[in-house]
Amino acid sequence: MANCDSIFKVFDEDIILHDTRRDSLKKSRKALRNRIKEYFKEEKPDEIKPKFYGQGSFMMGIAINPIPKVVTEDGKEVSKHKYDVDDGIYFIGKESERKAVQTYHNWIWDAVDGHTDTPPVDKNTCIRVIYHDGHNIDLPIYFLVKGDDDAVPQLAHKSKSWLDSDPREFVTWFTGIADAQKKDQLRSLVRYMKAWADYQNNSSGTSKMPPGMVMTIWAAENACYNERDDVALRDTLQAIRDTLTDAFECNRPTVPAGENLLDDYKYEEYFLGRLDAFLESAKQAVNETNQKTACGKWQTHLGPRFPCRLAEDKDMGARAYGTPAIIQENAKSA
Repeated sequence: MANCDSIFKVFDEDIILHDTRRDSLKKSRKALRNRIKEYFKEEKPDEIKPKFYGQGSFMMGIAINPIPKVVTEDGKEVSKHKYDVDDGIYFIGKESERKAVQTYHNWIWDAVDGHTDTPPVDKNTCIRVIYHDGHNIDLPIYFLVKGDDDAVPQLAHKSKSWLDSDPREFVTWFTGIADAQKKDQLRSLVRYMKAWADYQNNSSGTSKMPPGMVMTIWAAENACYNERDDVALRDTLQAIRDTLTDAFECNRPTVPAGENLLDDYKYEEYFLGRLDAFLESAKQAVNETNQKTACGKWQTHLGPRFPCRLAEDKDMGARAYGTPAIIQENAKSA
């Protein structure tokens, strides 16, 4: 059968967040942190000083280079890279020191206003800082009761007040699964799925794929490991499809545990159609004997960034691929 593992490895190198971009985003994050610290030092000297904790895909090593979006500025077309970075802001103190949700939102908004040319956005879950090159830094705000070993961070949510939420625990949960593998295949699988979603979102009009956190949980809970990335992805897609046949849901594995992250998702039929089509092509690609033909089947769903220029246009023989997938204990068999 056609082996596209080497092509996937090159694709992974293309989509992974490169060191130059990572360093640039870290620099943006550090500048924001310093600005917020200075604001509280000068404007709120008697209030609890904020602490910071990075969260999201940036911290887990699964952030990808998104497909650039072309926009028109001053009559010229320019490319924007829609990176999203999450940086949690924590206020740790006594319960009696806790302020209202909107108070914290106002403080952080005031602290970062003027940092970029675009005014920050006060969202329900965070303050968003928007940069000219297209990337955003989201600043969710948490309060943690000091001295209470059982306390969990609570998110300052504008419409739902204080909500138990611990992104740090999610990072620990994911990295524990990913780092337990001898090779770092889970992170690659997540990046492939996020790249698939990115390409579909750029090609599908108004319908949208589930967010990256959902893709991350599905991949982690259904990962089927294999010495070949193409086989591992096919089997993982099958395991996810089997799981969704029972119920179309994605339950958060950490605080607030059991929360269905798809409660507000409106495109179930669209997504399942995309998943079924991708899975069928994945099966055909793995069984294909011509590497170039197989590569084209993957590229249909992953987009032109998938490097079929590297594929050989020759019959590799109808050899059965007999190495079994290494399936997680909590994953369904493909």
